[in-house]
Amino acid sequence: MGPFSAAFLRFLVASFFLWIVVYRIEKDAITRNWKHLGILALLGLSGIFTYNYFFFSGLKYVQAGRAAIIIANNPIMISLFSALIFREKITGLKIIGIFLSVSGAIWAISRGNFAEIFSQFGIGEIYISLCVVSWVFYTLLGKAIMVKLSPLISVAYSTAIGMILLFIPALYEGVHKDIGNFSITAWISIFFLGFFGTVLGFLWYYQGIQMIGPMRASIFINFVPISAIILSYFLLNEAISLSLLGGAILVITGIYLTNVSGIIQKSKKPAS
Repeated sequence: MGPFSAAFLRFLVASFFLWIVVYRIEKDAITRNWKHLGILALLGLSGIFTYNYFFFSGLKYVQAGRAAIIIANNPIMISLFSALIFREKITGLKIIGIFLSVSGAIWAISRGNFAEIFSQFGIGEIYISLCVVSWVFYTLLGKAIMVKLSPLISVAYSTAIGMILLFIPALYEGVHKDIGNFSITAWISIFFLGFFGTVLGFLWYYQGIQMIGPMRASIFINFVPISAIILSYFLLNEAISLSLLGGAILVITGIYLTNVSGIIQKSKKPAS
């Protein structure tokens, strides 16, 4: 199936399960939050529609590994804007942690060849960089809206709005004509992406932001390329290199330092 068709169906499945959960847990909040629809629409536009649009457009021009390297810069941008907007303090440990984590992700994906990564920057790289902008916006706006709304409501509304917006390019791709020809494997993949990759993934991500802040939560994004390469060893029989192991150690160390810094800050606050 086409990339936008896959994205639309993924978030269609996700919306179905999310709204079942919302109906069971926060039924009274469904209509009460219409006044926040403008901000929720921005969440759907940034984190669902534009992110997927730029990501799939970029993958037409660059390899997935190269795209993952650029996306590994998410924590840096989120940390910088968190400090500017929410006045989150960037300590020395956090700076070191972010640097190690991003370096580890880049080292693992590039297999230790930094020079080749930055040798060219074209239209594909621009698209993927706009993915980073979209996700930073989605993360920080989510932090702001969760002062008034729960993570569940925020994700449910943004997913539904993003899904509706994705329907337009999916329709252009011919999803309405091809939907009857998709294989069982394709549908299982869509279900996995929709339920595990979106319902659980997005919900837990927003809950993490609410509990520990966008700066500390975003650093965990760098586990994505590491876990992908590790899983490819078990599922696709791809070799695990020394550069991967070294990158994984750097990522884990960076995440540890970033979060230990947040814990130290809290422990130093005087009791009220």
